[in-house]
Parts: sequence; C-alpha cells; structure tokens
Amino acid sequence: MTTGSLLAADLVIAVLASAAWLGGGAASAARRRPLALGLAAVALLATLARVITITALARAGWWFAAEKVLIAAPLSLAAVGIAGPRLLRAPGDIRAVAVPLFFAGYATSSALLVTILHGYPASAGAGLLAVAGVVAATVISGRALGAHLPRTVSRVALVVAVAALLTGTGLTVAPGAAPAVPHDHGSPAARIADEPTRRFTLTAGTATVDAGGRNVAAWAFNGQVPGPELTATVGDVVEVTLRNRDIGRGVTVHWHGYDVPNDQDGVPGVTQAAVRPGQEFVYRFRADQAGTYWYHTHSASDVGVRMGLYGVLVVRPGPATGLDVTVPVHTLAGRPLPVPKVEQVEAGLPVRLRLINTDSTTHRYAVAGTAFRVAAIDGVDLRGPTPLVDTAVLIPAGGRYDLVFDAPATPVALFVDGRAVYSTGPVSTATGAWPVLDPLGYGATAPVPWSRFDKTFTLVLDRGLDLRRLLPRYAHTVNGAADPDIPPQVVRRGDVVRFTIVNRSQIVHPWHLHGHHVLVLARDGEPATGSPLWLDSFDVRPGEVWEVAFRADNPGMWANHCHNLAHADAGMTLHLMYS
Repeated sequence: MTTGSLLAADLVIAVLASAAWLGGGAASAARRRPLALGLAAVALLATLARVITITALARAGWWFAAEKVLIAAPLSLAAVGIAGPRLLRAPGDIRAVAVPLFFAGYATSSALLVTILHGYPASAGAGLLAVAGVVAATVISGRALGAHLPRTVSRVALVVAVAALLTGTGLTVAPGAAPAVPHDHGSPAARIADEPTRRFTLTAGTATVDAGGRNVAAWAFNGQVPGPELTATVGDVVEVTLRNRDIGRGVTVHWHGYDVPNDQDGVPGVTQAAVRPGQEFVYRFRADQAGTYWYHTHSASDVGVRMGLYGVLVVRPGPATGLDVTVPVHTLAGRPLPVPKVEQVEAGLPVRLRLINTDSTTHRYAVAGTAFRVAAIDGVDLRGPTPLVDTAVLIPAGGRYDLVFDAPATPVALFVDGRAVYSTGPVSTATGAWPVLDPLGYGATAPVPWSRFDKTFTLVLDRGLDLRRLLPRYAHTVNGAADPDIPPQVVRRGDVVRFTIVNRSQIVHPWHLHGHHVLVLARDGEPATGSPLWLDSFDVRPGEVWEVAFRADNPGMWANHCHNLAHADAGMTLHLMYS
C-alpha cells in the first residue's frame, strides 16, 4: 500500500471511529442497548485499526504522522480509557454510558479536525484547543442528559482554551512568518544590450473564440487562443512587446520553463508591475536554451490562463527538419481545444511532437501506430532514450514532452485522455490499458554532478485553515502557512540546493520553480536510475516524497509554487531569494 493510500485509509478509519462513538452515545441516550453496544464495538475496532495506519505513516515519514501521534493518539487513548471500562461493566441502564461514549466521539472527532483544519506541523496550541473542545462538548452533553459532572470539568475546559489561545493554535501562520522582502521591478542591469533579431508583439484583450465548435468568451493574445507561436533559433535575441488592451486584472508574460534573467520572469509584485489596460512592457532575452517551452500570464494566473492567455515558445538549435509539430493541450470553458491537424506524411520522415500541458491538471498521452522515443522533457534532452511501444506518458501541469519517431507507412495517432487529438489517418487502438512510463528509470544514467549540498529545504504540502484574512479560507499550505506568510528560501549564488518536497494532502501538486531546472535525485527514497531528469514541472502525488537539487546560478527573487494555478492562488506559493 502506498503512503497516499495509507493517508486516505487512515482518514476513512478516523471518520468511521468518530461516527461510531457518537452514534453509540446517541443510541445509549435513546436506551437502544444492542445498537449502542454494536456501534461501540465498531468504534473500538476502528480505533485499534488506526494504531496500524498511524504506525505505518510514521515509518513513511514523521511529516505524515506528526499530529496523529502527538494529538490523535493521546485523545484516542483517552477515549478508549474512559469509554472502555464503562462498556465492560455495561450497567442495566445503558443510558449511563452515554456521556463516556460522547466523550470518546468528541475526542476522536477533535483529533480528526486537527488533521483536516490544521494539518502540518503539529502545534501545542492546536492540541490544547482540541482538548478544550472535547471537554466543553462533553460538559454540554452531560448537562443536556442530566448527568452529574463536577464543576471543575468546566473550569478545566476554560483554562485549556485560554492556554490554547495564548500558545497560538498554529492555524494562521507557521513559525517564522515571512518578513517583508524588498525587491526591484525590472533592474536594467540584467537586460540584454544586443539588438533584437526576433521581434514579436503580444496584445492581450477580451475576445470570442471557437472552442471545439462553440463560440466562448476568452482572454486572448492577438485575438487567438492559444496565442501566436513564438519561435527562435539558438543565438537569437528575442524581444516581445506586451500590450494590454482591456484586461482589467492586469497581464504579464511568464516564460514557463525558460530560465530568463529575473527581471524578465513576468511575476507581478516580484519581478515587475502588472501591465494595466493601455500600458505595455518589453521583454528581452537571449535564445540560448533550445527546447519546448510556453508562455502565459502570471497576473491573476488561475483565471488568466484558463481564459486563454497562453501560447507556445520553441527555440530550435537550427533549421527544423522533418515534421515538427507543437501540441498544446488546453481546456477552455470546459471544452478541449482542437490541436493542429496534420495530413499523412511521407514514410521515413522524422517527426517530433512537442506535447505541452497548459492545463492545471495532469493529462495522459499515448502514441498509437508506431514506436517512439521521449527525446526531451521540459526542454532538456534525455540521455540514451530507448524506443517505446504501447506505452503512455503522464505530463504534469506545465510540463512538456518531446516525442520523436520516423513516420511509418501506416497511420499514427496521438491520444490525450483517450481522445484522438492528432492523426495522419484513421487509427483504432484502445490505449487505456497501456502501462505508463516512469521517467525516473528511462534512458541512460549518469553520475550526480554534486557530492554535497550547501542548503537543504523541506516543503510539506498540505491544507489548513488560514485566519489571516478578513474572511477565513481553507488554504493550500506549505509547512503550515499560506502565501504571503510562507518564509522565503534564502540562498547564495553558487550554492547547491536540495529540496525535499512532501505531499501529505489528498491532491496532486505539480511543483514548479521559476528560473531554474531541478535535477531529480529520488522519489520515495528510491534514487532515479535513468537519464538525468532536469525538470521545471513535476507531479508530487499524495504521499510522495521527492528529492531534487539545483545550483543557484540565476540571481533574483523567484516564485516557487504549485502549478495547479488554483492551488497557487489559494496559498501554495512561496519564493526563492538570493541573498
């Protein structure tokens, strides 16, 4: 069983235990003895089952079990210790055990709420608040049932609640809240002085576009979705003039996966100000990184990208040979956009499909009708890729895979999530049962270029209640905090930096660091064994632990966030800052 499955199983068992204890209390209050005893037995079994799941999670990593060991386990022990002996004595009037059963239900429910509303890291304040809630709820239930409870119980609840508030619940911000970080918008020192050889203009504005046969409202670059494909050859100096016609929330251009100088990165409030209606901004950088990339707005990015403010950037080492096709996959207004149509090509012609996932969720791709190789991932060529047949690939949000093959005499088709999006003729192949490529074991291995790490950071991805705003929100958190309260990761130029990224939530988080590619070292403790994987976007699935590293060689302040852009907007964004 995977750690993600254990997390889900533990959550289900905790819900079952809480419901059974509370149901047993309600049944005993109604003097329904058989039902009360039956539910109590289920609750005891579920509580014992949690011992197994919590132990297994603790072995997988303290991140997954901290609040369960420190808060849930003591509360569950108290529940069994108080309700168990009274059940064994089972008085003639089963109503006498109602309050102990309710206490057990409140204890397990309170521990469950700590996991759901507070998460990582465990804090004394959250534990004390949970205890205060249990005691207060028990007192109220006891009085409602006419049970005699000592006055000291109510006083204990008040004292514990005050202690929790004084200690801090940890629901608002993690220890060491992010300080105000000074930054500069567009330092001219980093700009490329050479005369541009490739000039483009992108005008952002509202538009009506065709989304698979239906006209829908969109935000578009140059009136089209996706925006115009920007192409360059290694050695070019690229200049892009961005103009905002009427996007009220502002617009920028972020060159996703392309490691531009910091002042060209297009992150509003960090590297530049958002371009408002009637304004413009000029980006300039050298095309020195061949590969498949894409661009998108980073101003109100969750809405802006979904509405259509994105396009393709391709940098080639020289003139294109054979058939070279970009395939950006995007969902607009709930409908998948069509991709370029290609007719039958001459047999033997080299074909490169540049697959780009511009959505916020993972897509499954499958090439039917020919063997293929994965030549590059996230713009970086793989070492020694081998032919693949009847194999699918999963591309995370923001990720790119370049698939290459020689055109066969028979038709070839590309399927995305089971839907044919590209073909050179009719192909009827069921791809749903095909195995999925694990890129960590694909291609020829090479030694890790570093023997030591100067800085190490751990990012624990979770969910929790954020009370910092006027209205509370259920945020996506990193180390227990949500943007803008996550402390920045501070590095020096030349540092070799290692990230450990832990997902203890039930949701996939595609991770994306701006300005750098990271080398994958290991996943769940298993070292990468294939071609060196230099990624800028990778899925951290529930329960997974990724170890990645990079050299800090691109000074500035960089966004580091989940590329499910709704998650980033809901708090899962922090920054890497050079000292």
